[in-house]
Amino acid sequence: MRITAIEDLHCDAGWRTLSFLKISTDTGVTGWSEYNEGYGSAGLTTVIRHLGERLIGEDPRPVERISSTLYQRTRHAPGGMNQQAIAALENALLDVKGKALGVPVYELYGGPVRTRIPLYWSHCGTYRLHHATVMERPPLADLDGVRALGREVAERGFGALKTNIFLFTDTGPKLFMPGFGYNADDGPELNWSPDVIEALRAQLIAFREGAGAGVGIHLDLNFNFKTEGFIQVCRALDDLGLTWFEIDSYDPAALADIRRNLKTPVASCESLFGRRQFRPFLEQRSMDVAIVDVPWNGLAESLKIAAMAEAYEINTAPHNFYGHLSTLMSAHFAATVPNFRVMEIDVDDVPWKDDLVSQPPRIEEGHLILPTGPGWGAEVNEDAVRAHPPKAVSRPTEAPRR
Repeated sequence: MRITAIEDLHCDAGWRTLSFLKISTDTGVTGWSEYNEGYGSAGLTTVIRHLGERLIGEDPRPVERISSTLYQRTRHAPGGMNQQAIAALENALLDVKGKALGVPVYELYGGPVRTRIPLYWSHCGTYRLHHATVMERPPLADLDGVRALGREVAERGFGALKTNIFLFTDTGPKLFMPGFGYNADDGPELNWSPDVIEALRAQLIAFREGAGAGVGIHLDLNFNFKTEGFIQVCRALDDLGLTWFEIDSYDPAALADIRRNLKTPVASCESLFGRRQFRPFLEQRSMDVAIVDVPWNGLAESLKIAAMAEAYEINTAPHNFYGHLSTLMSAHFAATVPNFRVMEIDVDDVPWKDDLVSQPPRIEEGHLILPTGPGWGAEVNEDAVRAHPPKAVSRPTEAPRR
């Protein structure tokens, strides 16, 4: 078996672009992965193409050797887009290998620990602030809408939700996310304010009133504050009984300091690459839950990260806010690792999302039912992808209106 072609396909997904990698072989077996070049990774496709050229004519099945060789060839610039490119290739190669053997990818790693994977509804309300029309959902405009959305989460059987920071003002709803600099007036200081804390507390209480006591609530604070700000904001909300605060930081000591100041658990590390970046966070016990991005790291590397976390008695959760193929890839991670907490999934999305794969994820009572087909358990529908060509510019979310 030899690799004959490596292609990339891209699809409009409303406010973002979904990207897929296809590896073809001389036996007719085709492997797929999903990757994302938004969110700071513009140009990732070019890196994938450059690294992929080296694989034409190679046997796709020794995946560990190929991934290790690609790491060697990018050692001068580890992590970042090089790691994301290696991951995209690795994940597609695993799909090829699973299909060639006629087994799901998780069987390559000892088989599943679990076949029903608990989910939490991610970005709950976030996309409805400014993208309700394209999703064909009711817009989120006030706290009454937050309560109604909480009820919807519970009624649809999800055991948990995760939300971001909303501000409901006289000029309309706003998504508060200065850490990513979506607005011209988002400065680098990232200071907290009593007004933001007050609005956030009201938002979380409204979600609780709607969802009821049985639904866990996760709060994603992203990179929106510095260490002092995270401590002040989380302390002010620490009595609400949240499932976790999700906090992004590249400083393991700072994150450990934040964690020690709180009683609510802290989840983090979704923006890290590889075991080498995770190691100091584990050594300093910076978080309660380690979040691992399978499209960014590759499944093989993600499982090694999870194995390291297990040695520190830390559970893992996949970072998954992409398309259905990514959800299936992340499900193989969630099914395989013993130290699993819960899996993220975007429920609100564009109406044509299900058309993009042959078998959309099967969800029952807030759980993903593990697929049993070979490889990832689904094929990419190329005709559906091409029917929705991407826009010229893809942004992760519409900038909040000031």
